[in-house]
Amino acid sequence: MLFNAQIPMSVKFMIDRALLVHSRSTMLLILGMLAVSTVVVSLSSLGRDYLYAKIVGRIVSSLRQQMFEHLQRLSMEFYARTEVGDVMSRFSNDISSVERGLAGGVAWGLQPVMDLILSAVLVLSLEWRLATLGILLCPLCVLGPRLLAKKATGASVEKQEQESQIMSKLQETLMAPALVRAFNLQEPTVAQFRGRNSLLFASSLRLGFLTSLMERSASFGTLLLQVIVMAISGFLAFHGTITVGTFAAFQALFVSLSYSFMYLAQYTPNLISAGGGMIRIEELLNEKANVADAPAATALAPFSEAIELRDVTFGYEPGRPALKDVNLRIARGSSVALVGPSGSGKSTVLGLLQRFYDPDSGTVLFDGVDTRRATQASLRGQTAVVFQESFLFNTTIRENISLARPDATDEEIVAAAKAAEIHDFIASLPQGYKTIAGERGSRFSGGQRQRIAIARAVLKNPAILVLDEATSALDAASEHAINATLARIARGRTMIAVTHRLSSVVGMDRVFLFDRGRLMEEGAHTKLLAAGGLYADLWRKQSGVQVDAADDRATVDAVWLGELPLMKGVNTETLVEVARWFGTEVFPEDRVIVQQGDKGDRFYILARGAVDVSRVDDGRSLHLAKLTDGDYFGEMALLSDQPRNATIRSLTPCVCLSLPRNLFDRLLAREPDLRDHIRKISAERGARRKSAI
Repeated sequence: MLFNAQIPMSVKFMIDRALLVHSRSTMLLILGMLAVSTVVVSLSSLGRDYLYAKIVGRIVSSLRQQMFEHLQRLSMEFYARTEVGDVMSRFSNDISSVERGLAGGVAWGLQPVMDLILSAVLVLSLEWRLATLGILLCPLCVLGPRLLAKKATGASVEKQEQESQIMSKLQETLMAPALVRAFNLQEPTVAQFRGRNSLLFASSLRLGFLTSLMERSASFGTLLLQVIVMAISGFLAFHGTITVGTFAAFQALFVSLSYSFMYLAQYTPNLISAGGGMIRIEELLNEKANVADAPAATALAPFSEAIELRDVTFGYEPGRPALKDVNLRIARGSSVALVGPSGSGKSTVLGLLQRFYDPDSGTVLFDGVDTRRATQASLRGQTAVVFQESFLFNTTIRENISLARPDATDEEIVAAAKAAEIHDFIASLPQGYKTIAGERGSRFSGGQRQRIAIARAVLKNPAILVLDEATSALDAASEHAINATLARIARGRTMIAVTHRLSSVVGMDRVFLFDRGRLMEEGAHTKLLAAGGLYADLWRKQSGVQVDAADDRATVDAVWLGELPLMKGVNTETLVEVARWFGTEVFPEDRVIVQQGDKGDRFYILARGAVDVSRVDDGRSLHLAKLTDGDYFGEMALLSDQPRNATIRSLTPCVCLSLPRNLFDRLLAREPDLRDHIRKISAERGARRKSAI
């Protein structure tokens, strides 16, 4: 800054005291001082650049760290309503815009401001009347940018929000390529992306035009100001009011002053973009956690008595409770199962027990202590969870297991792996426990990932073991083996399992059956069967189909088959024969079993697994239902040549029983009244699904 001011002042003295009077010594002195200043300013500029790069780096790093730490404190409710792409955009686009704004802060912001101040002081010392006039006219340079700044800031925020939506759509599509292809959604997906891309283009165009307009208005004001000042100062020099040296120095200083205004105007777009980024970053940092430790929260003592839910009501959305007036008790050391149809509320109970959410009313108690009065760390420190999807980080197997206890020794990690019966497999790998798991554990099978997750839970040595559909995504053989492992490691612990497969709850101490958010039945398996209620109905539905764990071959019971609405009235002898007509089909996870629009040629019974039922209308995929063990689909294929009216996609590995249409025609030939009966049942089911949509 001082060097920039020294140049025009040197021009004044060079003209007035060296050139006009032919003073060689004065000229050499001025040039020598300029040479020394050149060296000093170059060295100091390098130091300044390094220091400022360090400052900017620390600010951005601190901001990024603050955002990440804040994300770890936010409740599950935030993640349920927020798109991943939006959060990623705040870490990438918004942080980058702030960094760009800070990076230009000295050269394009701070230094021009200081140049303005120094230039103003110097021009006032040269000719205060002319300087006063020029300074009074300086607002011409910033009038345009000032008028446009608010609109430009709004346009910047809008553009960054559109970028966030683009990121969300891209992330969503990249995570589900099979789904897009399975439902032939390439064209609708491309159309949706094109629409969002067009909105982003429009936002970018508006922001670009407004920022350019700000720069041009500042440039116009600067040029106009220079012309006015040159005209007045030239007139004064012509009449001898000021010296030629003063005229030259004044003009150079005022050019520097006016260009400082222009630099600030050119920096304004970066400042506006950074401001828009900070608005979105502050939105994230201002998010409040719905679940947080109370100021006077205390650590829970080791679990010793029971977990209770008392009059608990909870809803993810206002007015739509997922649980209603639930009361249950889980004694220490017992094994319990939470079962029920999809969406019945059983997984919500697990979320409350782990305090991912707090109840809207009622209380969740650990040994009589309200979980809202306890620290979350002490609560979760006593539990270990094995989820349906065993997420592995893209790091070594050792580090994935040791997440439960980062200070665990190698011997303890190996012992946990042996307990989970995965040590021999890990030892057979070329890099053993140093093997990288890959993205989401992609280098291993579902059963291997699940056993690594079980080892992680064992290493934690929890008082409470929570299983959230821990084996539902596995094939029959893997499920059978892992269930045996889980039963062994659960001895001496309290085990809480959520499952839709009732065969795995037979030996549990207590079963809690939920339906539509209410606890409908509870008791041991045999007691619930004897009661003949909803649990008994679900048991009959699932027990009628069996899957051999050795070869995944499925069979259906003739009596169970006769209870299907489609088979009502068929005699037992014929049902036994029809049961033998069913063949076994095995489908991996995320595979289309039935495609909407295809010709229907067979009827399916889902012997094992879970499938999603959906339909595409006007380019939108509509979820209709989720089917599990014992459900069936495709009955219309047995009756007519109508194309499939929905798509069935496997959510987990599935084993299905299928009956081809040509074999079913034999049954209709024997049972002439059956066709009309089946048409009636199918029409009723179709009407119910339409009303649900």
